[in-house]
Amino acid sequence: MERKLFLIQLFFIWVSCISAQKKNLLLEEGNSICKDSKNEIFCKAIDFYNSQEYDSCYAYSNRSLMMVSTIREKDFFHSIHGYSAFVKGLYKKALINVNSISNDEKYLQIKRYLLGNIHLNLKNYDDARDNISKWILKDSTSNKVVKKVMLHNLALCYIHKKDYNNAKKYFNKELNIIESSDTLAIIRTKMDLANVYYNQYLDDDAIPLFKEAYNLASKYSNIEFKQYTSRNMAVVERNLKRYKESVEYYREFIRWKDSLFNRDKIWELTEKDKQFAVAQKESEIKIQDEKLKRQKVVQKALLFGASGLLIFLGFLAFFYKKLQKKNSLITQQKEDLAIANKTKNYLFSVVSHDLRSPMNTIKHQHLQLKKHIANNNIVGIKEANNSAITVTESTSHLLNNVLHWSLEQNNQMVFEQKEYPLKPIIEHVLYDYENLIEANDIEITTNYIKNSLINADRESLKIVLRNLLDNAVKYMNGKGELTIEMGVNTEGYAYVSIQDKGIGISKERLQKINALKGVSIDKINRSEGVGLGLILCQTLVKKNSGVLSFDSEEGKGTKVTIQIPRSEE
Repeated sequence: MERKLFLIQLFFIWVSCISAQKKNLLLEEGNSICKDSKNEIFCKAIDFYNSQEYDSCYAYSNRSLMMVSTIREKDFFHSIHGYSAFVKGLYKKALINVNSISNDEKYLQIKRYLLGNIHLNLKNYDDARDNISKWILKDSTSNKVVKKVMLHNLALCYIHKKDYNNAKKYFNKELNIIESSDTLAIIRTKMDLANVYYNQYLDDDAIPLFKEAYNLASKYSNIEFKQYTSRNMAVVERNLKRYKESVEYYREFIRWKDSLFNRDKIWELTEKDKQFAVAQKESEIKIQDEKLKRQKVVQKALLFGASGLLIFLGFLAFFYKKLQKKNSLITQQKEDLAIANKTKNYLFSVVSHDLRSPMNTIKHQHLQLKKHIANNNIVGIKEANNSAITVTESTSHLLNNVLHWSLEQNNQMVFEQKEYPLKPIIEHVLYDYENLIEANDIEITTNYIKNSLINADRESLKIVLRNLLDNAVKYMNGKGELTIEMGVNTEGYAYVSIQDKGIGISKERLQKINALKGVSIDKINRSEGVGLGLILCQTLVKKNSGVLSFDSEEGKGTKVTIQIPRSEE
């Protein structure tokens, strides 16, 4: 097999960053330019750069370049415009801007730094090597993080030039400055150093490094590195004709690859959307109009669906009433019908009450979005879009709860308890919530004290976690912090807790929520503030032989804990 295949992974390893010393220089220079010029466009571009909002920085620095009058201003705005383009992956545009920076001593190291990394991404390895070498030669910073990046990227240039001796030299220099606690950097560098040896057929030097990188990655949380190192070991074992071991590594590689596929697709689509928003403002107005039309179609479909459900339940009620006169089960049938009607009324009260407000909000946000697009207000577009994402996610969860409750009440929900590790279930749900969390500016902290195998139905447990996360975001009252903790207790349970710093729950309502453990829907009064989602959560947790409990203090936040029986380990 071709040994060049190992080089595919090298470009996924390093994310470039400007040293703190040079970044502070740019911040000071930018603040000085804003103060001296008092130009609103200049100041906005500088503020967006300082806050690392590179989409907006890219747009405003481009407008600033049309208004600059001095070499000082040109150098500064070419620097931040080029850096913003580089972060956005617009490498050719970034190259044009960086080449426009003068050779003033103040900007020379920044210029070399950016040129080296841009040329590397454009696969211009000679130019990348020359600029990175000059940067390293003149570097006076004590920032080891930046120095590691540049040593690593220079080694990559030499690999592609097939100059393996120099590649090995700079990888070893990088290893010498990596802290022993920096496991991620050690894995990266040793894996690439192994590639250097392997491409020279020095298997005795390469294979131990591959194995060391694999063993370190297996204990580390980074999924990409688990994927890369397992694929490396698969190819190594295959070339050694140890096919059984190779197949096992390939299976592990495929598992990690599948877990990353959806996330990579989302990132790819998001990047395309950003580029389209910058280049095609007028076209986006038409797209938003089409979205509004489709939204109206969805509303009509929902109304027709609700009408159909009402007709179905009405027919069911009529059928049961007919049976009252024909058999001895009249009493039981009347009770069943009363419960069905209570469920129907509850579901329709949820749909009519909870759906009206978000639909109006979505309509309002689309009108605001159209207005912001017409005014070329990028900040307003982002804020309106984030608000629309939040309301749409909440509405989607409401409809999902109605569906899941209907299926559960009719015993049509697939329920299969098996042995699963708890941690991947939590991580999968958190991944699905990345867009909603980002839109609400919420920070999530995870504390995985101990993983455990549990006996549960995975999909119903995910439904519970989604509902609880949705509630936490909904009552966060703007940006805030969520803490997710996972562990085990001495009573044979694994637990996961979700703690927010939101508005909290009053003592009276908390008592009603905790009292749901043994209450069916026909005993619930919606006016008491108990939502369908919490009833569904209690039902599904109980079905999994678990316990769901709430602890809250009004004004300080809420902690929800799910306990699920552990598997015998």
